[in-house]
Amino acid sequence: MINKQNIVVVGGGAAGFFGAITAARTYPHTKVILLEGSRQTLSKVRISGGGRCNVTHACFEPKALVQNYPRGGKALIGAFSRFQAKDTVDWFTKHGVKLKTEKDGRMFPVTDNSETIIDCLSKAAHFAGVEVRTGEAVNFVSPTGKDGGFEITLKSEEKLQCYSVLLATGSNPSGYKIARSLGHQIKQPVPSLFTFNIRDPEFQELSGVSVKSVRVRLAVPENPHLEQTGPILITHWGVSGPAVLKLSAWGARILHSNNYQGSLQINWLPDLKQEEVRQQILAVKDEWGKRAIALHRGVDLPHRLWQYMVSRVGISAEDRWAELSKKHLNKLVQEITQARYFISGKGIFKEEFVTCGGVHLKEVDFKTMESKLVPGLHFAGEILDIDGVTGGFNFQSAWTTGYLAGLGMGD
Repeated sequence: MINKQNIVVVGGGAAGFFGAITAARTYPHTKVILLEGSRQTLSKVRISGGGRCNVTHACFEPKALVQNYPRGGKALIGAFSRFQAKDTVDWFTKHGVKLKTEKDGRMFPVTDNSETIIDCLSKAAHFAGVEVRTGEAVNFVSPTGKDGGFEITLKSEEKLQCYSVLLATGSNPSGYKIARSLGHQIKQPVPSLFTFNIRDPEFQELSGVSVKSVRVRLAVPENPHLEQTGPILITHWGVSGPAVLKLSAWGARILHSNNYQGSLQINWLPDLKQEEVRQQILAVKDEWGKRAIALHRGVDLPHRLWQYMVSRVGISAEDRWAELSKKHLNKLVQEITQARYFISGKGIFKEEFVTCGGVHLKEVDFKTMESKLVPGLHFAGEILDIDGVTGGFNFQSAWTTGYLAGLGMGD
């Protein structure tokens, strides 16, 4: 017999906890069980934001919010109209967690400690009556027949029966396997939010140099207009920073198909037109003709980066501004506004890996997060083909889809 008062949540991450808490509170006479395969819940919450937990982003207009999702934005418009970033802030505030907004819009707990969020979610689950079971990996989820409901087989061979299931397993292959076994299509998971490797020893020697605003473009035939603007950081392996991470998210599938190799174009001064850069350099040449080009910058860029650029276009350390030829002037302008580097692979963004791909969104009802193929089966979080750029957007989609699934599971 199926216990119609049982809801089982598979996955103890942000989406799973939010779904379990919402279901338990919305349907207080329903037993909610949360299963986590590892020994620790909320592990991604713990490491996010360098251990501070980037809870959400201060973008409170759904139409603007969805612009930060390379995949899933269209499906999330309606979902965000029911639970968006402002609702997340209100939820945590009501649970005693005050959030703060940083200059770039990212929102963190005022404690700057992810344990604050973990404690909040764990206590909320406890007081809502959610039974949290760790070390309980799920092998199979099987529909039980005409009356609806499911039988869940654990790795320990224990079997649970329930009426509704929420799959919130993140990008774990076991979650995809279960979804496939129930008839769902999985769009191939590939990495998103990663750094670029650039094998140029002289460039890598600039490790630690950052520029507040650059425009980066992937020079690929599949999408010649794929570009992002924002801060960049040069590292000992290549480039990182928000502009690169956002570009990797929007170009995730293209980069994957090209084996993470290609041409990266950087405009180091995107706020200036090419002719304006030229005029700035000519003004310096006229005024400081006796100065060494390498030692007296012609534009507002970090000194070490400027010296690298000068060397890269063939200007020696001894050359004076007065000696700058038209040929070298053109090369320098080109290097500042359209520098090209070869991407030779990908790194990772700390431990905060994000995957694009997952359960096909056309197979899910975004009002309740219920499967259109299997009644009673719901999805939330990164198991879906949804991913956001860096800045709290991936957690926001987890809170939103978890919340809507929690509301829908007891209907």
